[in-house]
Amino acid sequence: MPSHKSRMIGCLLGGAIGDAMGYPVEFMRFAEIVRYFGGAGVRDLSYSNLVSDDTQMTLFTAEGLLNAHKTGKSPVKCVYRSYLRWYYTQTGNRMPNVKYEGGLLNEAKIFASRAPGTTCLSSLSSGKMGTLAQPINHSRGCGGVMRVAPCAVFPYAFDLGCWVAAITHGHPGGYISAGAFAHLLQKLYYGQSLPDAVNDLIEELDEIEDADSTRNALQKAVDVAAEGRPCAPTVKELGEGWVGEEALAIAVYSALSFPTDFAQAVRLAVNHNGDSDSTGSICGNIMGMLLGAGAIPVEWRDGVEMCNVIRAFAVRLSAIPQEP
Repeated sequence: MPSHKSRMIGCLLGGAIGDAMGYPVEFMRFAEIVRYFGGAGVRDLSYSNLVSDDTQMTLFTAEGLLNAHKTGKSPVKCVYRSYLRWYYTQTGNRMPNVKYEGGLLNEAKIFASRAPGTTCLSSLSSGKMGTLAQPINHSRGCGGVMRVAPCAVFPYAFDLGCWVAAITHGHPGGYISAGAFAHLLQKLYYGQSLPDAVNDLIEELDEIEDADSTRNALQKAVDVAAEGRPCAPTVKELGEGWVGEEALAIAVYSALSFPTDFAQAVRLAVNHNGDSDSTGSICGNIMGMLLGAGAIPVEWRDGVEMCNVIRAFAVRLSAIPQEP
């Protein structure tokens, strides 16, 4: 069984790999993917090893949470300030009371503009932090769920995932899908099997207000995976992944379809009509957490952009002592 350290390294590196595999085809239809990359679509990192805003924001989530753990300050406020640092890397604009040196800002590659989400940019430009009680907008986009993997190592992973996503995404579909994702990853972190973790999560969502759309999307992912025909047309039955619930469902479906094969699961998650980098990133997080870093091809682990930075953050997260 993988150690916590191996699982967390696998989770963050796996997410970056899925992101990098999906990034070149994010806005392409599946027919275009096949035309440009062949019948099997994107297979590895030979086309690009570059990560998108998904991995950038995941790293800034980790930075904020680690700062909160070190200082005892509010995790959500620390993550919010960390996101304002990410916003600076994309726009050059500074906000008051934010430290603009050190940490991730020492990494030149973090300043690359990789199709940053308009919802995240517009929310952060407002100077206001969205909350569950005071939503900043009505967005249910997947820009919330794709960045919350680091929340999995904290005891209140579901709530934390919701709070962190709500900073920029105010629709329940945008933040509950993020909370569900963080909670699912936590279950895997502690060794639960993927089918049991997903089924338990679905049952738990039955008891949560406004969680119907996330619960139903996950149940559909389970049902479609049980039919045993993993392919792009089947992915289409779950949507295109532009909204939080669909992105999570596609990633879970892909993982359930190839629960012992990191590469095949991520390939399924990126080769479809929709938001390929986000669905690939979420699936990579799941598969890496489930199987550990050793299950990821070594050339992918060592070849994805900023792999050493990502690995270092994962090690620090895995060192946080806590009970599920």
